[in-house]
Amino acid sequence: MEALSCAILTLALVAALSLLSKGFFPQPQKLKLPPGPKPWPIIGNLSLIGPLPHQSLHKLSQKYGPIMKLMFGSYPVVIASSAEMARQFLKTHDHIFASRPETAAGKYTTYNYKNLTWAPHGPYWRQGRKIYLSHLFSSKVLDSVEYIRVEENRAFLSRLCAVSGKPTMLKEHLSRLTLSIISRIVLGKKYFSVSESETSIVSLEEFQEMLNELFLLNGVLNIGDWIPWAQCLDLQGYVKRMKALKKKFDRFHDHVLDEHKANMKEVKDFVSKDMVDLLMQLAEDPDIEVKLNYDSVKGFTQDLIAGGTDTSATTVEWAMSELMKQPHLIEKATEELDIVIGRERWVEEKDIAQLHYIDAIMKETMRMHPVAVMLAPHLALEDCNVAGYDICKGTRVFINTWSMGRDPSQWNAPEEFNPDRFLGKAIDVKGQNFELLPFGSGRRMCPGYSLGLKMIRSSLANLLHGFNWKLPDNATTEDLSMEEVFGLATPRKFPLVAVLEPRLPLYLY
Repeated sequence: MEALSCAILTLALVAALSLLSKGFFPQPQKLKLPPGPKPWPIIGNLSLIGPLPHQSLHKLSQKYGPIMKLMFGSYPVVIASSAEMARQFLKTHDHIFASRPETAAGKYTTYNYKNLTWAPHGPYWRQGRKIYLSHLFSSKVLDSVEYIRVEENRAFLSRLCAVSGKPTMLKEHLSRLTLSIISRIVLGKKYFSVSESETSIVSLEEFQEMLNELFLLNGVLNIGDWIPWAQCLDLQGYVKRMKALKKKFDRFHDHVLDEHKANMKEVKDFVSKDMVDLLMQLAEDPDIEVKLNYDSVKGFTQDLIAGGTDTSATTVEWAMSELMKQPHLIEKATEELDIVIGRERWVEEKDIAQLHYIDAIMKETMRMHPVAVMLAPHLALEDCNVAGYDICKGTRVFINTWSMGRDPSQWNAPEEFNPDRFLGKAIDVKGQNFELLPFGSGRRMCPGYSLGLKMIRSSLANLLHGFNWKLPDNATTEDLSMEEVFGLATPRKFPLVAVLEPRLPLYLY
């Protein structure tokens, strides 16, 4: 009885002190958070996210607005779904949201955050970005390897001509094209084989499967990233797959680096011939500001290969898919090509500036089918006020570019594929027009966008210039599914199959 009385007295005293403290000490001001659905304990709002997270978040944004707050497990998440909100995070407050959260994908598939995509904001990331912009993607470097893009495009078009008249899976050919270009620019040569008679460290099919797995695993909502105590359980099996993928890439990278290292030792005054050579020289430079190691070289190399292959191929496949649903758009494009280029030669990179309709098709594709439907997550480095709302340090921020492309306040009839909307409009894709951000914007913008644009424009223009297109027998435009598969890149669920016939003189192929 005395113990009970003592407990009651203690509780009363605590309550009294609590009331007194409210009177004598100023209370912290209540935060004004963005609107959003009420979270469940432990899982937060993860139950609201379906197999296509960008579409789930788009539907939620229609209810809660262009800036909304959710809880993914233990972490607050803010979703920006409009051009103005993207501008706030990627320009106005870019310095605050310039970092990345730690994820299992960053740890296990990018050599412990050693690539540019997942590296946290800081000296290592700043140096990596400087290397990309100054040494790897400068206009001088890109011009010096134009011959590689030309040679691989010619080989690509010849391979397509060889299968003319037959149902052809376009993505396979596009992936081989982009991987061939990137491999020669980054690695110095192609390290994959395309037939059983060739010997190589990996086959084209195996390497493409590795890249597909990389993009998928870097885009999944991994439970362990959001509920820390569940990390060790690996409930979805993603971490197991990440570790298995790392072993495959390790085998590939070790082979490439060993070969480059041997070449460097054999030549007295060695001059770098490709991007791996340059990265390895920088790794051995004692005067470099932040020391690079071989994991850095592997991480950067993997970034360059992955970022330049599947993204470009996916964009062109989406473009051709949309055009085949509206054949009159192909007629309009080929009319421009015949006038500007004629039918006696292929499209060259210097011609692109005059091909306004081809440019409009590319932009419209990027509006409706951005490869990164949600930009890689940004991390708030400190508390911040955005559009009148309080965003706390540690908040993860996603920019939903898929939703932005369907904003009726920005786009007339946004669900319609209509390249004409870009004709005569000064809207580019270089990060300054926030309604169209296929490569992101600000500090974390994709540094290789200039190479990506060259590859996408030239391959798209020559596909339309060089071939007539139709669907296989018994297939109609209504049969052409436009379903997606979610990941860091968002490809078609069902690859495009088409029948093509040459439309230029055969000697050009």
